[in-house]
Amino acid sequence: MTATPSPIGNPALLRSLFPVLAQQVKGQPLAYLDNAATTHTPLPVQQAMLDFEQHHRANIHRGVHTLSQRATDAFEEARSTLKAFLGAGKEHELAFTSGTTEALNTVAQGLWAAGPDKAWLRAGDEIIVSGLEHHANLVPWQQAARMTGARLRILKPDTQGSVHLEDLQALITPKTRVLAITAGANATGERPPYEAMLTLAKQAGALTVLDAAQAVGHTMPALSSLDADFIAFSGHKMYGPMGTGALAGRRQALELLYPLRLGGDMVEWVEYERAGYAAVPTRLEGGTPNVTGAVGLAAAARFIEQVGRAAIDAHIHQLRTQAVAGLQALEGVTVFAPQATQAALVSFVVQDVHPHDIGTLLDERGVAVRTGHHCAEPLHNHLGHGPTTRASFALYNTPDEVRRLIDGVAHALKVLR
Repeated sequence: MTATPSPIGNPALLRSLFPVLAQQVKGQPLAYLDNAATTHTPLPVQQAMLDFEQHHRANIHRGVHTLSQRATDAFEEARSTLKAFLGAGKEHELAFTSGTTEALNTVAQGLWAAGPDKAWLRAGDEIIVSGLEHHANLVPWQQAARMTGARLRILKPDTQGSVHLEDLQALITPKTRVLAITAGANATGERPPYEAMLTLAKQAGALTVLDAAQAVGHTMPALSSLDADFIAFSGHKMYGPMGTGALAGRRQALELLYPLRLGGDMVEWVEYERAGYAAVPTRLEGGTPNVTGAVGLAAAARFIEQVGRAAIDAHIHQLRTQAVAGLQALEGVTVFAPQATQAALVSFVVQDVHPHDIGTLLDERGVAVRTGHHCAEPLHNHLGHGPTTRASFALYNTPDEVRRLIDGVAHALKVLR
């Protein structure tokens, strides 16, 4: 049987699945290059959510009536779909969250909130976090260290923004209890050797946490092949709805977490003075979940698989290569992490020109980019520069849009100098 060709080869067909792209901004066709912040949802994802809302909407796990049973089935089917999408094994479980930030907070807080007698983190322990991290994978660990008396240690990048296995080896001690690292730096596109780093920390007896927000929609190793106790990701960065995401990981590791939300559905039994908590993942999903969002997130995973992750990555990496070459050819432009050839984004600064001004002039031409510190201020400071302009690519972007980006930056240089 002949394999169905990926729609990546038919840009017009592919873009027709994303109606938001068919609009004009400031009189120009929209070139949406802010995908590292939020990708758009295709019609199949929107339709899956609409179908649930129109035919199956009800609260889950709590009713014997037909709609409640349908909603429960849809929610649990979404969970199964996402576990398969991640390549989870039998030892893994997945809990729905509002996104990567909640998932990482669930881990960082859950490891100390049970109190000093039962918590995983205690005074004198050490937590290692890479210097590439989004604030969501740094600030919760700062708080964990403060609350427990543990020591926070930073795996510093080199001058090119890369982190190295030998530097991690030098940081790990018998006191290391946690390693938290990104699968892809949202500020620069740097991809650390996270597979080897997770294994190194795991062999030292630490719990391992992977922020996969920028990676999950792309080709990455199956969860079952990674030495990751926890993996966190968001729906809105993989063509799914906002306010959705998940925390997946080894069941034994998830059972170490004290739940953040106490109340409905996460309990097994309740008395006036005490309560018993349900097994994971239900224990970590207190309150009424975003069932529609879970359905949409699963639909996004199916959409990515149908298009093909390898095809998506090949397309995006080609766009990134084009952008890096074009930007580097402009006088006074510095591109960060040009060596990150597998990245889906490019960040740059322009001598004597503020990124916000560049972003504003690009918007006048219908080109949407992100400017600022990208929730990674310590990394920017470490590399010795301020805010940057960031263009990030998705499966629906085109070489012509990259050309418009480069032309727009060249125009901004003439206007702003």
